Amino acid sequence: MSDKVKVGIIICDRYRSCAGGKCFRSLQDREGAFSIYKDKEVEIAGYTSCGGCPGGNIEYAPEEMIKNGVNAIHLATGLIVGYPPCPYINYFKSFIEEKYKIPAVIGTHPIPEKYLKTHSKLGTYDNQEWREIIKLTLTNEKVRLSYD
Repeated sequence: MSDKVKVGIIICDRYRSCAGGKCFRSLQDREGAFSIYKDKEVEIAGYTSCGGCPGGNIEYAPEEMIKNGVNAIHLATGLIVGYPPCPYINYFKSFIEEKYKIPAVIGTHPIPEKYLKTHSKLGTYDNQEWREIIKLTLTNEKVRLSYD
């Protein structure tokens, strides 16, 4: 049995023109949420936006990604660092896991330090729900600074 994982990435529609550089770099370096694949081969087999609030593409994009071999979907870090962060993130995760029976992981690249500082001042992550949401993307200050 292969340890290869094929992932799909769903980004926030506000960033629909994003070229994915931070996500691809973090996958290559196994940083942020991609740290869960330290000992696995990983291929990106899908990349799209949520379709805009309230995330209409979440209903359909995973199906197409699965047809292309995706066996895990990552909800990009932009969904948790945008201003405001996505209010639907936990629903997206639950929906994908329930409907498509594959893991939905919150996050891709580490949270850039500049975003963490702003959200810390705003109190965005000052509750247990948000601490859980950002846990894979928090990393350490040195890594966060390298993503600024």
